Amino acid sequence: MERAVQVIGQSSAFLDVLERASRAAALDRPVLVIGERGTGKELVAERLHRLSPRWDQPLVVMNCAALPETLIEAELFGHEAGAFTGATKARAGRFEEADGGTLFLDELGTLSMGAQERLLRAVEYGEVTRIGASRPIRTDVRIVAATNEHLPDRVERGTFRADLLDRLSFEVVTLPPLRARKEDIMILADYFARRMAAEIGWPDWPGFGPEATDALCNHRWPGNVRELRNVVERAVYRWEREGPVDRIEIDPFESPYRPTPMPTSSAESARPAPPPPPPSEAALKSFEPQARDFKSRVAQFERTILANALEENRFNQRATAEALGLSYDQLRHALKRHELLDQR
Repeated sequence: MERAVQVIGQSSAFLDVLERASRAAALDRPVLVIGERGTGKELVAERLHRLSPRWDQPLVVMNCAALPETLIEAELFGHEAGAFTGATKARAGRFEEADGGTLFLDELGTLSMGAQERLLRAVEYGEVTRIGASRPIRTDVRIVAATNEHLPDRVERGTFRADLLDRLSFEVVTLPPLRARKEDIMILADYFARRMAAEIGWPDWPGFGPEATDALCNHRWPGNVRELRNVVERAVYRWEREGPVDRIEIDPFESPYRPTPMPTSSAESARPAPPPPPPSEAALKSFEPQARDFKSRVAQFERTILANALEENRFNQRATAEALGLSYDQLRHALKRHELLDQR
């Protein structure tokens, strides 16, 4: 429980990846880690370092996307005093800082072609030259790089060097997204929930209710483990009732008061809003109005649509919301208004 995030999972897809990373860790060769956002690329890079013979030497992390292109080379290779405007004193680069250890280059695909060329030389010959210097410096660095792109496609488009990719891809570890690790979802959710419960002072962790479990297991998690952690921690700290946590809000931006986007042109502002989807055929067939006034008939029709949609989706509220084009919260409010929450 010391780290904010641990390597957690028991699915075969995830364990196979960890096994490959563990075997590659002992070899003093570059490793390329591929994965969508939030899949834990930095955790795998740390694992590669900690299980390697360099475990007691520095692990230096550099996010290539966090710096403007003009500063990336200075960060990687360092610079001498006066090498450019603002360089008042000499500074060692990340290669020198990682000498004897591991350099983790996150978001590798964002490097410019010029930076790629200098990186290739540093990896190939073990030498870096500070900006403004005339002599190279020898370094002993193991490279672990990560990206969420398919770099061979970048090579074909001419935006990534083929020789650099060849040099860095001795071993390629591709992390499975969370949707391919369904058996790990509740394990991770329970882990994050317990941490949050302890952080806010709960005496114990009551677990998740059936509605929350259903919502967690059926979401596709495009943001992967990072998104899951945010959703779970938000659900725990917002829960104010006794018993298991049973309300999950996937989208924190969902609100009836969400700002309406401004039109970008006069033509767009004049364009009419798209019509709502028509009611299902089943809803139309089963609707027999009993009320006489307009509002009552509309309410009765709405209740019929909701009841039929619930039945069509086997009373799975998450699936029902998607089928009707509603958010989960909007559906829950509508079901409560029509006293359909307990329909099974």
